[in-house]
Amino acid sequence: LEPYEEDGIEYHTENFFCVVDLHAITMPHDPKELQESTLASAALYLAAGIDPEKSKVFVQSHVPAHTELAWLLNCVTPMNWLERMIQFKDKAKKQGTDSVGVGLFTYPILMAADILLYQADRVPVGEDQRQHLELARDIVRRFNGEYCKGGPFKKRCKAAGIPSRPTFTEPEAMIVKQGARIMSLADGTSKMSKSDPNDASRINVLDPPDVIQAKIKKCKTDAEEGIEWNNPDRPEATNLLSIFSAVQPGRSKESIMEEVKDMSWGEFKPVLADAIVAHLEPIQTKYAKIREDEEYLMGVLGDGADAANGVASYT
Repeated sequence: LEPYEEDGIEYHTENFFCVVDLHAITMPHDPKELQESTLASAALYLAAGIDPEKSKVFVQSHVPAHTELAWLLNCVTPMNWLERMIQFKDKAKKQGTDSVGVGLFTYPILMAADILLYQADRVPVGEDQRQHLELARDIVRRFNGEYCKGGPFKKRCKAAGIPSRPTFTEPEAMIVKQGARIMSLADGTSKMSKSDPNDASRINVLDPPDVIQAKIKKCKTDAEEGIEWNNPDRPEATNLLSIFSAVQPGRSKESIMEEVKDMSWGEFKPVLADAIVAHLEPIQTKYAKIREDEEYLMGVLGDGADAANGVASYT
């Protein structure tokens, strides 16, 4: 959520941040809890540092163009493209295809619509979402190739009074260099996920200090001496160091390793827990203030939806 930097240059662009409540309903959910979690997510965006004067924050379902474009893209996307999506395969394998809805199968297309509506050229995603962004790029090429060429296309554009350029912009992924893929506290080879039924497998942004300390104390480690990064035989060590680095963005790997290289797990875990608590505390404090002011939060979301509707409707 921080300003994007590349090669030492900071870029300030037009940004839209969307609370994806339509994606949330692809999994079993309680409608009342969904409403609360939607507002909580929006408040966390603001608490984490998004300035609504510079960036727009809105709720996905408040902009009808998301579902409208998703249907249009459904009609041009081959099924075998979706069948290759790893996340669907993993969830279907765990839950069984009889209990997994079609929405989970097609949600990468809704994700593509979320992006393409705003002509986004760069999209911040975690490493686990890279495949879905590549799908969006494939859809752009297919749609633009089939419908945005030749005389008939130019005539339609002229009649509509719009430029005869391709309809969609091909987006590129913005993958952060550190912390792009944080793994489960219970298994260093599985992604940390808020949908995991085991709450101890993750750190939630709003977890109080005692809960964070308990989770880190109980998290999975190995029996090896010392702590090291990027050893494929020690995924938990790499994961915990990655978390330690992510909550201290100003520090280098070398600085971190110098501090922890001689620690045992029993010594390192309290240090890690304290670093996480210190990183999340100001966000949690600001979050509480925002949730106390419902009028402000709903105003931000209303303004964001108005701005998003303007751009999405034009597309």
